Amino acid sequence: MHQDVWSRYSGGSGAPAWTLELAGFDLHAIEESGAAWLLGQRRGGHVEEERGLWPCGYQKLSAATMATLFWAGETFAPKLQVEDRSGKLVSIQRFLQTHFLDMFDQVVKAVGDLEGVLGFQMMNEPHRGYLEIPSLHSFDYNTDLHLSHVPSAFQSFQLGAGYPTQVPFYTRSFPMPTKLSGHTLLNANRIKAWKDDGPTKGKCVWQMHSVWEWDYRKNEGVVLQENYFRVHPGTKEPWEQRVRGLVGPDKLLFLEPIPNEFCPPSFGTQGRVSNMVYAPHWYDLNALFSKAFGNFTVNVQGLSRGMFPLKAFYWGQKGARDNYSVQIANIVKHAREALGETTTPVIIGECGIPMDMNKKEAFESGEFKWQARMMDAMMTALERTFVGFTLWNYNPDNTDLYGDDWNGENFSWFSRNRALPASLLGYEQDDATLDNGGRILSSVVRPYPAKTCGVPVRFEYEVTTGRMVFEWDNPLPTATSSSSSSTSSLRAAETEIYFPSQLAHSRKLLVQGLEPGDRYIYDEKRQTLFVKCRDTFETPGKRHRIVVDVSPSIDATIPRPKDFFEVNDFSSDFGGYIGVLGVLVALLGFGWFFSAL
Repeated sequence: MHQDVWSRYSGGSGAPAWTLELAGFDLHAIEESGAAWLLGQRRGGHVEEERGLWPCGYQKLSAATMATLFWAGETFAPKLQVEDRSGKLVSIQRFLQTHFLDMFDQVVKAVGDLEGVLGFQMMNEPHRGYLEIPSLHSFDYNTDLHLSHVPSAFQSFQLGAGYPTQVPFYTRSFPMPTKLSGHTLLNANRIKAWKDDGPTKGKCVWQMHSVWEWDYRKNEGVVLQENYFRVHPGTKEPWEQRVRGLVGPDKLLFLEPIPNEFCPPSFGTQGRVSNMVYAPHWYDLNALFSKAFGNFTVNVQGLSRGMFPLKAFYWGQKGARDNYSVQIANIVKHAREALGETTTPVIIGECGIPMDMNKKEAFESGEFKWQARMMDAMMTALERTFVGFTLWNYNPDNTDLYGDDWNGENFSWFSRNRALPASLLGYEQDDATLDNGGRILSSVVRPYPAKTCGVPVRFEYEVTTGRMVFEWDNPLPTATSSSSSSTSSLRAAETEIYFPSQLAHSRKLLVQGLEPGDRYIYDEKRQTLFVKCRDTFETPGKRHRIVVDVSPSIDATIPRPKDFFEVNDFSSDFGGYIGVLGVLVALLGFGWFFSAL
Protein backbone atom coordinates (compact mmCIF):
# COMPACT_ATOMS: atom_id res chain seq x y z
CA MET A 1 0.00 0.00 0.00
CA HIS A 2 1.72 3.16 -1.17
CA GLN A 3 2.07 6.22 1.02
CA ASP A 4 4.51 9.08 1.25
CA VAL A 5 4.23 11.90 3.81
CA TRP A 6 0.91 10.32 4.91
CA SER A 7 -1.45 11.82 2.29
CA ARG A 8 -1.61 14.03 -0.80
CA TYR A 9 -3.34 16.52 1.50
CA SER A 10 -0.18 16.73 3.61
CA GLY A 11 2.22 16.76 0.64
CA GLY A 12 2.59 13.13 -0.41
CA SER A 13 0.21 10.31 -1.28
CA GLY A 14 -1.81 7.67 0.52
CA ALA A 15 -4.43 8.32 3.18
CA PRO A 16 -7.70 10.11 2.32
CA ALA A 17 -8.40 13.69 3.40
CA TRP A 18 -10.87 12.69 6.11
CA THR A 19 -8.07 11.17 8.21
CA LEU A 20 -6.54 14.63 8.70
CA GLU A 21 -9.90 16.21 9.43
CA LEU A 22 -10.61 13.43 11.93
CA ALA A 23 -7.55 14.56 13.91
CA GLY A 24 -8.71 18.19 13.82
CA PHE A 25 -6.67 19.62 10.94
CA ASP A 26 -8.11 22.36 8.74
CA LEU A 27 -7.31 21.23 5.19
CA HIS A 28 -7.47 24.82 3.91
CA ALA A 29 -4.94 26.08 6.46
CA ILE A 30 -2.38 23.29 6.50
CA GLU A 31 -0.04 24.87 3.96
CA GLU A 32 -0.15 28.51 5.07
CA SER A 33 0.39 27.54 8.70
CA GLY A 34 3.57 25.63 7.78
CA ALA A 35 2.07 22.24 8.65
CA ALA A 36 2.82 20.88 5.15
CA TRP A 37 4.35 21.75 1.77
CA LEU A 38 1.71 21.21 -0.91
CA LEU A 39 3.04 22.93 -4.03
CA GLY A 40 4.48 19.66 -5.31
CA GLN A 41 0.96 18.26 -5.49
CA ARG A 42 -0.11 21.07 -7.80
CA ARG A 43 2.37 20.12 -10.55
CA GLY A 44 5.11 21.77 -8.56
CA GLY A 45 8.55 20.54 -7.64
CA HIS A 46 9.95 21.31 -11.07
CA VAL A 47 11.88 24.50 -10.39
CA GLU A 48 15.25 24.66 -8.67
CA GLU A 49 13.91 25.96 -5.34
CA GLU A 50 11.40 23.12 -5.06
CA ARG A 51 13.62 20.23 -6.12
CA GLY A 52 13.70 17.48 -3.50
CA LEU A 53 11.52 19.27 -0.95
CA TRP A 54 8.69 16.78 -0.59
CA PRO A 55 10.50 14.14 1.57
CA CYS A 56 11.12 16.82 4.22
CA GLY A 57 7.36 16.89 4.74
CA TYR A 58 7.67 13.86 7.01
CA GLN A 59 8.97 16.19 9.74
CA LYS A 60 6.24 18.80 9.32
CA LEU A 61 3.30 18.97 11.70
CA SER A 62 0.53 17.30 9.70
CA ALA A 63 2.40 14.20 8.47
CA ALA A 64 4.38 13.67 11.69
CA THR A 65 1.25 14.03 13.82
CA MET A 66 -0.80 11.63 11.69
CA ALA A 67 1.93 8.96 11.70
CA THR A 68 2.20 9.28 15.48
CA LEU A 69 -1.57 9.00 15.93
CA PHE A 70 -1.76 6.01 13.58
CA TRP A 71 0.99 3.98 15.26
CA ALA A 72 0.64 5.11 18.88
CA GLY A 73 -2.34 7.41 19.39
CA GLU A 74 -3.54 5.40 22.38
CA THR A 75 -0.23 6.01 24.15
CA PHE A 76 0.50 9.61 23.20
CA ALA A 77 -2.91 11.13 22.43
CA PRO A 78 -5.39 9.33 24.72
CA LYS A 79 -7.64 12.42 24.94
CA LEU A 80 -8.28 12.34 21.19
CA GLN A 81 -11.23 10.00 20.82
CA VAL A 82 -13.75 9.63 18.00
CA GLU A 83 -16.99 7.75 17.44
CA ASP A 84 -16.78 4.40 15.67
CA ARG A 85 -19.56 2.90 13.52
CA SER A 86 -21.54 1.84 16.57
CA GLY A 87 -21.35 5.29 18.15
CA LYS A 88 -18.82 4.19 20.76
CA LEU A 89 -15.88 6.47 21.59
CA VAL A 90 -12.56 4.88 20.67
CA SER A 91 -9.00 6.14 20.41
CA ILE A 92 -8.03 7.73 17.11
CA GLN A 93 -5.34 5.06 16.75
CA ARG A 94 -7.92 2.28 16.89
CA PHE A 95 -10.24 4.12 14.51
CA LEU A 96 -7.51 4.77 11.91
CA GLN A 97 -6.03 1.29 12.15
CA THR A 98 -9.44 -0.41 11.97
CA HIS A 99 -10.32 1.45 8.80
CA PHE A 100 -6.87 0.77 7.34
CA LEU A 101 -7.16 -2.95 8.03
CA ASP A 102 -10.73 -3.09 6.72
CA MET A 103 -9.50 -1.46 3.52
CA PHE A 104 -6.61 -3.93 3.34
CA ASP A 105 -9.09 -6.80 3.71
CA GLN A 106 -10.83 -5.67 0.53
CA VAL A 107 -7.55 -5.61 -1.38
CA VAL A 108 -6.57 -9.08 -0.17
CA LYS A 109 -10.01 -10.48 -1.00
CA ALA A 110 -9.85 -9.01 -4.50
CA VAL A 111 -6.39 -10.24 -5.52
CA GLY A 112 -5.18 -12.65 -2.84
CA ASP A 113 -6.03 -15.78 -4.80
CA LEU A 114 -4.21 -14.67 -7.95
CA GLU A 115 -1.13 -16.71 -8.78
CA GLY A 116 0.72 -13.58 -9.91
CA VAL A 117 0.41 -12.00 -6.45
CA LEU A 118 3.46 -13.10 -4.47
CA GLY A 119 2.36 -11.50 -1.24
CA PHE A 120 1.49 -8.28 0.55
CA GLN A 121 3.34 -5.37 2.06
CA MET A 122 1.64 -3.41 4.78
CA MET A 123 2.80 0.10 3.91
CA ASN A 124 5.37 1.83 1.73
CA GLU A 125 8.19 3.52 3.66
CA PRO A 126 6.32 3.70 6.99
CA HIS A 127 7.45 6.69 9.02
CA ARG A 128 7.48 6.84 12.80
CA GLY A 129 6.31 10.45 13.11
CA TYR A 130 7.40 11.77 16.50
CA LEU A 131 7.95 8.32 18.04
CA GLU A 132 11.30 8.09 19.82
CA ILE A 133 12.31 11.53 18.54
CA PRO A 134 15.60 12.42 20.29
CA SER A 135 14.51 15.97 21.07
CA LEU A 136 11.54 18.27 20.50
CA HIS A 137 14.09 20.91 19.47
CA SER A 138 15.71 19.05 16.56
CA PHE A 139 15.43 16.09 14.20
CA ASP A 140 18.23 13.60 13.57
CA TYR A 141 20.08 14.94 10.53
CA ASN A 142 21.31 11.44 9.66
CA THR A 143 17.84 9.90 9.34
CA ASP A 144 15.50 12.84 8.62
CA LEU A 145 15.99 14.90 5.48
CA HIS A 146 16.73 18.61 5.85
CA LEU A 147 16.11 21.04 2.98
CA SER A 148 14.50 24.50 2.87
CA HIS A 149 12.41 25.25 5.99
CA VAL A 150 12.72 22.40 8.49
CA PRO A 151 11.03 23.31 11.77
CA SER A 152 11.71 21.21 14.84
CA ALA A 153 8.77 19.41 16.41
CA PHE A 154 8.35 22.22 18.95
CA GLN A 155 8.53 24.89 16.24
CA SER A 156 5.91 22.98 14.23
CA PHE A 157 3.62 22.91 17.25
CA GLN A 158 3.86 26.69 17.56
CA LEU A 159 3.37 27.33 13.85
CA GLY A 160 0.31 25.10 13.74
CA ALA A 161 -1.16 26.89 16.73
CA GLY A 162 -0.94 30.18 14.86
CA TYR A 163 2.21 31.68 16.37
CA PRO A 164 4.83 33.25 14.04
CA THR A 165 8.06 31.30 14.54
CA GLN A 166 11.68 31.55 13.43
CA VAL A 167 12.53 28.35 11.54
CA PRO A 168 15.96 27.10 10.29
CA PHE A 169 16.54 27.15 6.54
CA TYR A 170 18.77 24.51 4.89
CA THR A 171 20.47 24.69 1.49
CA ARG A 172 22.36 22.11 -0.56
CA SER A 173 26.01 21.66 0.36
CA PHE A 174 29.05 19.41 0.09
CA PRO A 175 30.01 16.79 1.19
CA MET A 176 26.85 16.41 3.28
CA PRO A 177 23.66 16.94 1.25
CA THR A 178 22.58 20.13 3.06
CA LYS A 179 23.70 22.73 5.59
CA LEU A 180 22.02 25.29 7.85
CA SER A 181 22.20 28.65 6.11
CA GLY A 182 19.88 30.90 8.14
CA HIS A 183 16.47 31.33 9.76
CA THR A 184 13.12 32.60 8.43
CA LEU A 185 10.00 33.87 10.19
CA LEU A 186 7.04 31.69 9.12
CA ASN A 187 3.27 32.06 9.59
CA ALA A 188 3.35 35.84 10.00
CA ASN A 189 -0.41 35.87 9.34
CA ARG A 190 -1.08 33.72 12.42
CA ILE A 191 -3.05 31.02 10.61
CA LYS A 192 -4.05 28.02 12.73
CA ALA A 193 -3.78 24.50 11.29
CA TRP A 194 -6.52 23.27 13.63
CA LYS A 195 -10.30 23.57 13.10
CA ASP A 196 -12.23 25.36 15.83
CA ASP A 197 -15.09 22.87 15.43
CA GLY A 198 -12.79 19.85 15.35
CA PRO A 199 -12.12 17.31 18.12
CA THR A 200 -9.33 19.48 19.59
CA LYS A 201 -11.55 22.60 19.58
CA GLY A 202 -8.95 24.52 17.59
CA LYS A 203 -6.11 23.63 19.92
CA CYS A 204 -2.89 21.82 18.97
CA VAL A 205 -3.35 18.17 19.88
CA TRP A 206 0.07 18.14 21.58
CA GLN A 207 -0.79 21.26 23.56
CA MET A 208 -3.99 19.48 24.57
CA HIS A 209 -1.80 16.69 26.00
CA SER A 210 0.45 19.15 27.88
CA VAL A 211 3.54 18.46 25.77
CA TRP A 212 3.96 22.24 25.44
CA GLU A 213 2.13 25.46 26.34
CA TRP A 214 2.11 29.10 25.37
CA ASP A 215 3.39 31.45 28.08
CA TYR A 216 1.30 34.58 27.58
CA ARG A 217 3.30 36.53 30.13
CA LYS A 218 6.56 35.97 28.22
CA ASN A 219 4.78 35.69 24.87
CA GLU A 220 6.63 32.51 23.91
CA GLY A 221 6.15 28.78 23.74
CA VAL A 222 7.41 26.53 26.53
CA VAL A 223 8.20 22.82 26.36
CA LEU A 224 6.64 20.97 29.30
CA GLN A 225 7.60 17.37 28.49
CA GLU A 226 10.83 17.17 26.51
CA ASN A 227 10.92 13.35 26.57
CA TYR A 228 7.22 12.83 25.86
CA PHE A 229 7.71 10.72 22.73
CA ARG A 230 10.78 8.81 23.90
CA VAL A 231 8.86 5.89 25.46
CA HIS A 232 8.00 3.25 22.88
CA PRO A 233 4.35 2.14 23.06
CA GLY A 234 5.17 -1.50 22.38
CA THR A 235 1.94 -2.32 20.52
CA LYS A 236 1.65 -5.26 18.10
CA GLU A 237 -0.53 -4.83 15.05
CA PRO A 238 -3.08 -7.47 13.93
CA TRP A 239 -2.21 -7.02 10.23
CA GLU A 240 -0.53 -10.41 9.85
CA GLN A 241 -3.48 -12.26 11.37
CA ARG A 242 -5.95 -10.39 9.14
CA VAL A 243 -4.06 -11.21 5.94
CA ARG A 244 -3.40 -14.81 6.91
CA GLY A 245 -7.08 -15.27 7.71
CA LEU A 246 -7.93 -14.39 4.12
CA VAL A 247 -5.15 -15.99 2.05
CA GLY A 248 -3.51 -18.59 4.26
CA PRO A 249 0.17 -19.18 5.03
CA ASP A 250 1.66 -19.37 1.54
CA LYS A 251 1.65 -15.71 0.52
CA LEU A 252 4.74 -13.69 1.43
CA LEU A 253 4.59 -10.74 3.83
CA PHE A 254 7.01 -7.90 3.05
CA LEU A 255 8.41 -5.51 5.68
CA GLU A 256 10.60 -2.43 5.28
CA PRO A 257 12.07 0.36 7.42
CA ILE A 258 12.70 4.02 6.61
CA PRO A 259 14.63 4.22 3.28
CA ASN A 260 18.43 3.76 3.38
CA GLU A 261 18.36 2.79 7.06
CA PHE A 262 19.68 -0.48 8.45
CA CYS A 263 17.31 -3.23 9.56
CA PRO A 264 15.83 -2.51 13.03
CA PRO A 265 16.76 -5.23 15.54
CA SER A 266 13.07 -5.58 16.38
CA PHE A 267 12.44 -7.04 12.93
CA GLY A 268 14.31 -10.12 14.06
CA THR A 269 12.32 -10.51 17.27
CA GLN A 270 8.88 -9.04 18.02
CA GLY A 271 8.61 -7.53 14.54
CA ARG A 272 8.96 -10.84 12.71
CA VAL A 273 5.98 -12.16 10.77
CA SER A 274 5.50 -15.58 9.18
CA ASN A 275 6.79 -16.20 5.65
CA MET A 276 8.54 -12.86 5.82
CA VAL A 277 10.58 -11.00 3.20
CA TYR A 278 12.71 -8.05 4.27
CA ALA A 279 12.40 -5.35 1.58
CA PRO A 280 14.35 -2.15 2.39
CA HIS A 281 14.65 0.77 -0.06
CA TRP A 282 17.92 2.33 -1.23
CA TYR A 283 18.79 5.47 -3.19
CA ASP A 284 21.91 7.58 -3.73
CA LEU A 285 20.77 10.39 -1.43
CA ASN A 286 23.38 12.83 -2.68
CA ALA A 287 22.28 12.41 -6.31
CA LEU A 288 18.64 12.39 -5.25
CA PHE A 289 18.91 15.72 -3.47
CA SER A 290 20.96 17.41 -6.15
CA LYS A 291 19.33 15.62 -9.12
CA ALA A 292 22.82 15.49 -10.56
CA PHE A 293 25.30 12.77 -11.41
CA GLY A 294 28.83 13.03 -12.74
CA ASN A 295 32.28 11.63 -12.12
CA PHE A 296 32.19 12.34 -8.39
CA THR A 297 30.01 10.33 -5.99
CA VAL A 298 29.75 10.35 -2.21
CA ASN A 299 28.97 7.57 0.27
CA VAL A 300 26.35 9.47 2.29
CA GLN A 301 25.60 6.28 4.23
CA GLY A 302 29.17 6.26 5.52
CA LEU A 303 29.40 10.00 6.18
CA SER A 304 26.21 9.94 8.23
CA ARG A 305 27.77 7.27 10.43
CA GLY A 306 31.07 9.05 11.07
CA MET A 307 33.19 7.82 8.16
CA PHE A 308 36.37 9.83 7.47
CA PRO A 309 35.33 12.06 4.52
CA LEU A 310 38.19 11.12 2.19
CA LYS A 311 37.15 7.46 2.42
CA ALA A 312 33.62 8.40 1.35
CA PHE A 313 34.62 10.01 -1.95
CA TYR A 314 34.70 8.06 -5.22
CA TRP A 315 35.75 9.04 -8.73
CA GLY A 316 34.51 7.88 -12.11
CA GLN A 317 32.21 5.08 -13.20
CA LYS A 318 34.32 2.44 -11.49
CA GLY A 319 34.16 4.49 -8.31
CA ALA A 320 30.37 4.86 -8.52
CA ARG A 321 29.99 1.10 -8.93
CA ASP A 322 32.24 0.48 -5.89
CA ASN A 323 30.48 3.18 -3.84
CA TYR A 324 27.01 1.76 -4.45
CA SER A 325 28.24 -1.80 -3.92
CA VAL A 326 29.53 -0.90 -0.45
CA GLN A 327 26.27 0.79 0.57
CA ILE A 328 23.92 -1.92 -0.69
CA ALA A 329 26.12 -4.68 0.75
CA ASN A 330 25.97 -2.94 4.14
CA ILE A 331 22.17 -2.91 4.05
CA VAL A 332 22.08 -6.63 3.26
CA LYS A 333 24.77 -7.43 5.85
CA HIS A 334 22.97 -5.59 8.68
CA ALA A 335 19.71 -7.25 7.67
CA ARG A 336 21.29 -10.68 8.06
CA GLU A 337 22.66 -9.69 11.47
CA ALA A 338 19.34 -8.29 12.70
CA LEU A 339 17.23 -11.16 11.37
CA GLY A 340 19.59 -13.64 12.99
CA GLU A 341 19.48 -16.32 10.29
CA THR A 342 19.82 -16.73 6.55
CA THR A 343 16.45 -18.14 5.49
CA THR A 344 14.57 -14.83 5.40
CA PRO A 345 14.80 -13.45 1.85
CA VAL A 346 16.14 -9.92 1.42
CA ILE A 347 15.30 -7.81 -1.61
CA ILE A 348 15.76 -4.11 -2.28
CA GLY A 349 12.08 -3.23 -2.47
CA GLU A 350 12.68 0.05 -4.27
CA CYS A 351 15.62 1.70 -6.03
CA GLY A 352 16.08 3.94 -9.03
CA ILE A 353 17.54 7.11 -10.53
CA PRO A 354 16.17 10.56 -11.48
CA MET A 355 15.84 10.86 -15.26
CA ASP A 356 15.75 14.68 -15.14
CA MET A 357 19.24 14.95 -13.62
CA ASN A 358 21.87 17.50 -14.64
CA LYS A 359 19.31 20.25 -15.33
CA LYS A 360 17.37 18.04 -17.77
CA GLU A 361 20.05 18.40 -20.43
CA ALA A 362 19.29 14.93 -21.84
CA PHE A 363 15.78 16.01 -22.79
CA GLU A 364 17.28 18.55 -25.16
CA SER A 365 20.21 16.54 -26.51
CA GLY A 366 18.55 13.12 -26.54
CA GLU A 367 21.74 11.67 -25.02
CA PHE A 368 21.04 9.97 -21.69
CA LYS A 369 24.67 9.06 -21.07
CA TRP A 370 24.79 10.15 -17.41
CA GLN A 371 21.49 8.47 -16.63
CA ALA A 372 22.84 5.29 -18.22
CA ARG A 373 25.99 5.54 -16.11
CA MET A 374 24.12 6.02 -12.85
CA MET A 375 21.68 3.21 -13.59
CA ASP A 376 24.58 0.91 -14.52
CA ALA A 377 26.41 1.71 -11.28
CA MET A 378 23.32 0.83 -9.25
CA MET A 379 22.55 -2.33 -11.22
CA THR A 380 26.16 -3.48 -10.98
CA ALA A 381 26.05 -3.05 -7.20
CA LEU A 382 22.85 -5.09 -6.97
CA GLU A 383 24.37 -7.84 -9.12
CA ARG A 384 27.55 -7.98 -7.08
CA THR A 385 25.55 -8.29 -3.87
CA PHE A 386 23.29 -11.04 -5.28
CA VAL A 387 20.24 -9.22 -3.97
CA GLY A 388 16.90 -9.08 -5.77
CA PHE A 389 15.25 -5.72 -6.35
CA THR A 390 12.29 -3.87 -7.83
CA LEU A 391 13.06 -0.84 -9.96
CA TRP A 392 11.34 2.50 -9.33
CA ASN A 393 9.75 3.01 -11.74
CA TYR A 394 7.69 2.36 -14.87
CA ASN A 395 5.10 5.11 -15.34
CA PRO A 396 3.03 4.85 -18.55
CA ASP A 397 2.02 8.52 -18.22
CA ASN A 398 5.55 9.93 -17.83
CA THR A 399 6.45 12.90 -20.04
CA ASP A 400 9.54 15.09 -20.27
CA LEU A 401 7.54 18.13 -19.13
CA TYR A 402 5.78 16.72 -16.07
CA GLY A 403 7.87 13.65 -15.33
CA ASP A 404 5.86 11.24 -13.19
CA ASP A 405 3.46 14.13 -12.43
CA TRP A 406 3.98 13.91 -8.69
CA ASN A 407 6.09 16.27 -6.61
CA GLY A 408 8.51 16.90 -9.45
CA GLU A 409 9.60 13.25 -9.51
CA ASN A 410 10.90 11.83 -12.80
CA PHE A 411 12.18 8.29 -12.30
CA SER A 412 10.41 6.38 -15.05
CA TRP A 413 12.65 4.65 -17.57
CA PHE A 414 9.66 4.88 -19.96
CA SER A 415 8.40 8.18 -21.39
CA ARG A 416 5.10 8.46 -23.24
CA ASN A 417 6.13 11.35 -25.47
CA ARG A 418 9.09 9.26 -26.67
CA ALA A 419 6.86 6.32 -27.65
CA LEU A 420 4.88 5.34 -30.74
CA PRO A 421 1.11 4.78 -30.52
CA ALA A 422 0.20 1.32 -29.27
CA SER A 423 -1.29 0.44 -32.68
CA LEU A 424 2.18 0.59 -34.23
CA LEU A 425 3.89 -1.71 -31.71
CA GLY A 426 4.63 -5.41 -31.99
CA TYR A 427 4.27 -7.70 -29.00
CA GLU A 428 6.60 -10.60 -29.75
CA GLN A 429 9.43 -10.86 -27.22
CA ASP A 430 12.07 -10.24 -29.89
CA ASP A 431 10.19 -7.43 -31.68
CA ALA A 432 12.30 -4.26 -31.68
CA THR A 433 9.25 -1.99 -31.30
CA LEU A 434 8.32 -3.60 -28.00
CA ASP A 435 10.87 -1.42 -26.20
CA ASN A 436 9.68 1.79 -27.85
CA GLY A 437 9.53 4.68 -25.40
CA GLY A 438 12.15 3.17 -23.13
CA ARG A 439 15.19 5.16 -22.02
CA ILE A 440 18.67 3.84 -21.06
CA LEU A 441 17.49 0.28 -21.72
CA SER A 442 21.08 -0.81 -22.34
CA SER A 443 21.69 -0.27 -18.60
CA VAL A 444 18.30 -1.56 -17.44
CA VAL A 445 17.84 -4.68 -19.56
CA ARG A 446 20.75 -6.93 -18.57
CA PRO A 447 21.58 -10.63 -18.40
CA TYR A 448 21.08 -12.37 -15.08
CA PRO A 449 20.96 -15.97 -13.81
CA ALA A 450 17.24 -16.63 -13.36
CA LYS A 451 17.61 -20.23 -12.19
CA THR A 452 20.90 -21.76 -11.06
CA CYS A 453 21.53 -25.47 -10.87
CA GLY A 454 23.68 -25.02 -7.77
CA VAL A 455 24.81 -22.11 -5.63
CA PRO A 456 25.57 -18.72 -7.28
CA VAL A 457 29.00 -17.41 -6.29
CA ARG A 458 29.87 -14.49 -8.56
CA PHE A 459 28.13 -12.55 -11.29
CA GLU A 460 29.50 -9.65 -13.33
CA TYR A 461 28.11 -7.91 -16.37
CA GLU A 462 29.99 -5.22 -18.29
CA VAL A 463 27.47 -3.02 -20.06
CA THR A 464 30.08 -1.34 -22.29
CA THR A 465 31.13 -4.62 -23.94
CA GLY A 466 28.22 -7.02 -23.40
CA ARG A 467 30.41 -9.52 -21.53
CA MET A 468 28.89 -11.59 -18.73
CA VAL A 469 30.78 -13.75 -16.20
CA PHE A 470 28.95 -16.23 -13.98
CA GLU A 471 30.33 -18.63 -11.40
CA TRP A 472 28.41 -21.20 -9.40
CA ASP A 473 29.09 -24.27 -7.30
CA ASN A 474 27.51 -27.67 -7.56
CA PRO A 475 25.26 -28.16 -4.51
CA LEU A 476 26.57 -30.08 -1.55
CA PRO A 477 24.62 -33.09 -0.22
CA THR A 478 21.83 -32.14 2.15
CA ALA A 479 21.82 -33.33 5.75
CA THR A 480 19.19 -35.94 4.91
CA SER A 481 20.92 -37.23 1.78
CA SER A 482 21.86 -40.90 1.78
CA SER A 483 24.77 -40.48 -0.64
CA SER A 484 27.02 -37.84 -2.11
CA SER A 485 25.09 -37.94 -5.37
CA SER A 486 21.78 -37.08 -3.74
CA THR A 487 20.91 -33.41 -4.19
CA SER A 488 17.27 -33.23 -3.13
CA SER A 489 17.19 -29.42 -3.29
CA LEU A 490 17.59 -29.43 -7.09
CA ARG A 491 14.50 -29.27 -9.26
CA ALA A 492 16.24 -29.19 -12.65
CA ALA A 493 19.62 -29.97 -14.14
CA GLU A 494 19.80 -26.84 -16.28
CA THR A 495 20.98 -23.35 -15.37
CA GLU A 496 18.80 -20.71 -17.04
CA ILE A 497 20.32 -17.31 -17.74
CA TYR A 498 18.14 -14.50 -18.99
CA PHE A 499 20.03 -13.05 -21.93
CA PRO A 500 18.06 -10.26 -23.64
CA SER A 501 17.29 -10.29 -27.32
CA GLN A 502 18.13 -6.59 -27.29
CA LEU A 503 21.75 -7.53 -26.59
CA ALA A 504 22.02 -10.68 -28.69
CA HIS A 505 20.06 -9.69 -31.79
CA SER A 506 22.22 -9.47 -34.94
CA ARG A 507 25.20 -10.63 -32.89
CA LYS A 508 26.86 -13.98 -32.29
CA LEU A 509 26.78 -15.43 -28.77
CA LEU A 510 30.12 -16.84 -27.58
CA VAL A 511 30.07 -19.08 -24.50
CA GLN A 512 33.46 -19.97 -23.00
CA GLY A 513 34.48 -22.05 -19.99
CA LEU A 514 32.37 -25.14 -20.57
CA GLU A 515 34.03 -28.53 -20.17
CA PRO A 516 33.73 -31.60 -22.43
CA GLY A 517 30.25 -33.01 -22.04
CA ASP A 518 28.74 -29.67 -21.01
CA ARG A 519 26.35 -28.05 -23.46
CA TYR A 520 24.31 -24.91 -23.99
CA ILE A 521 21.46 -23.62 -26.15
CA TYR A 522 20.43 -20.00 -26.66
CA ASP A 523 16.75 -19.39 -27.46
CA GLU A 524 16.37 -15.77 -28.55
CA LYS A 525 12.58 -16.00 -28.65
CA ARG A 526 12.61 -16.91 -24.96
CA GLN A 527 15.62 -14.65 -24.31
CA THR A 528 17.20 -17.49 -22.33
CA LEU A 529 20.59 -19.20 -22.35
CA PHE A 530 20.27 -22.80 -21.13
CA VAL A 531 23.45 -24.38 -19.69
CA LYS A 532 23.72 -28.01 -18.60
CA CYS A 533 26.88 -29.32 -16.95
CA ARG A 534 27.77 -32.98 -17.13
CA ASP A 535 28.96 -33.47 -13.54
CA THR A 536 26.34 -31.52 -11.58
CA PHE A 537 25.39 -34.56 -9.51
CA GLU A 538 28.72 -36.44 -9.51
CA THR A 539 31.01 -33.74 -8.08
CA PRO A 540 29.46 -31.87 -5.12
CA GLY A 541 30.96 -28.43 -4.50
CA LYS A 542 32.69 -28.18 -7.87
CA ARG A 543 32.85 -24.63 -9.23
CA HIS A 544 31.75 -23.74 -12.75
CA ARG A 545 32.71 -20.52 -14.53
CA ILE A 546 31.41 -19.36 -17.87
CA VAL A 547 32.13 -16.19 -19.83
CA VAL A 548 29.52 -15.06 -22.35
CA ASP A 549 30.47 -12.51 -25.01
CA VAL A 550 28.61 -11.01 -27.92
CA SER A 551 30.33 -10.50 -31.26
CA PRO A 552 30.76 -7.79 -32.27
CA SER A 553 31.03 -6.37 -28.74
CA ILE A 554 29.10 -3.25 -27.74
CA ASP A 555 32.20 -1.04 -27.79
CA ALA A 556 33.01 -2.24 -31.31
CA THR A 557 29.56 -1.30 -32.64
CA ILE A 558 29.47 1.47 -35.25
CA PRO A 559 27.79 3.82 -34.64
CA ARG A 560 27.86 3.46 -30.86
CA PRO A 561 24.61 3.89 -28.90
CA LYS A 562 23.88 7.43 -27.69
CA ASP A 563 24.06 6.31 -24.06
CA PHE A 564 27.44 4.57 -24.49
CA PHE A 565 30.16 5.52 -22.00
CA GLU A 566 33.67 4.57 -20.94
CA VAL A 567 34.37 2.99 -17.53
CA ASN A 568 36.76 5.54 -16.08
CA ASP A 569 38.41 5.90 -12.68
CA PHE A 570 40.89 8.24 -11.00
CA SER A 571 43.89 6.45 -12.49
CA SER A 572 42.61 6.56 -16.07
CA ASP A 573 41.62 10.23 -15.82
CA PHE A 574 44.55 11.62 -13.85
CA GLY A 575 47.25 8.95 -13.93
CA GLY A 576 49.15 10.69 -16.73
CA TYR A 577 49.15 14.03 -14.92
CA ILE A 578 50.29 12.39 -11.69
CA GLY A 579 53.09 10.63 -13.57
CA VAL A 580 54.31 13.90 -15.10
CA LEU A 581 54.09 15.59 -11.72
CA GLY A 582 56.11 12.76 -10.18
CA VAL A 583 58.84 13.15 -12.82
CA LEU A 584 59.00 16.92 -12.20
CA VAL A 585 59.25 16.41 -8.46
CA ALA A 586 62.01 13.85 -8.99
CA LEU A 587 63.93 16.18 -11.31
CA LEU A 588 63.61 19.04 -8.84
CA GLY A 589 64.83 16.71 -6.11
CA PHE A 590 67.88 15.69 -8.12
CA GLY A 591 68.60 19.35 -8.94
CA TRP A 592 68.48 20.28 -5.27
CA PHE A 593 70.72 17.31 -4.40
CA PHE A 594 73.42 18.19 -6.93
CA SER A 595 73.31 21.90 -6.08
CA ALA A 596 73.81 20.97 -2.44
CA LEU A 597 76.91 18.99 -3.38
